[in-house]
Amino acid sequence: MTQPPDSIRDYLRPKTVNQTVFWRLAEDIPPRLNTALVITSIALPLLVWWIVTTVGTVDPKFLPSPAQVLAAFGRLWQTGELLQDTIASLWRVGVGFLLAALFSIPVGVLMGSFASIRALLEPLFGLVRYMPAPAFIPLLILYLGIGEEPKITLIFIGVFFFNSLMVMDTVKFVPKELIESTYILGGDRLATLIQVIFPYVLPGILDACRINLAAAWQLVIVSELIAATEGLGRRISVAGRFLRTDEIFVGLIVIGVIGLTFDLLFQYLLRVSCRWASQKR
Repeated sequence: MTQPPDSIRDYLRPKTVNQTVFWRLAEDIPPRLNTALVITSIALPLLVWWIVTTVGTVDPKFLPSPAQVLAAFGRLWQTGELLQDTIASLWRVGVGFLLAALFSIPVGVLMGSFASIRALLEPLFGLVRYMPAPAFIPLLILYLGIGEEPKITLIFIGVFFFNSLMVMDTVKFVPKELIESTYILGGDRLATLIQVIFPYVLPGILDACRINLAAAWQLVIVSELIAATEGLGRRISVAGRFLRTDEIFVGLIVIGVIGLTFDLLFQYLLRVSCRWASQKR
């Protein structure tokens, strides 16, 4: 006589799939395996990089070794240039992104909640989002000069329209039953919007902002070509002009580390503020 399955999940799991820990669909993996994979994802590229630059005959102008990049990092840090460039880029990205988020989140919520607002704005936003943000540089210089304003505005343009549409798509899929239940319990439109819809879509909003923050960092290099005297984008541009590849790698790695740090902060904020959503993932 066969024994009943240990759990309903084991019973429903497809028998044609080899159910290893690594290949389980839509399930968590053990913490030790998760840690090992995270370490591997970082250590393996570094190991390959070190082997290629140590054993191979690659010209350092094309691919510097990790030791050369580390030496360039120390040199730029000691002179204070790297810290100054990092602070300048952080300020530009921070201001541009925060302004874009401040305006795009309520606009996206309204577009997703009201078909009238969506019909009014979605065609325009859909048109503008296909226009590359760097294409606005000549107009930004013409309208705003060559100070900080065009750099921040470029980042704003590159984030605002995409973030608005992503937030709109999140709000559109709020269950109608939830809204109808709120009306039955006596809620009005404003209360439903603030107390029901916004909390429900908050995880999606945080994810949209987390994704579009990467777009803001991608625009740093372009924005800092507008007569910038400091910034990681300018550092990379100047280093490329003089074939200082090690400094290019320093700038790219610093941007990557900062971006990963903010990505982890968004994930932490999601876990803290929306624990119910984190448990469903």
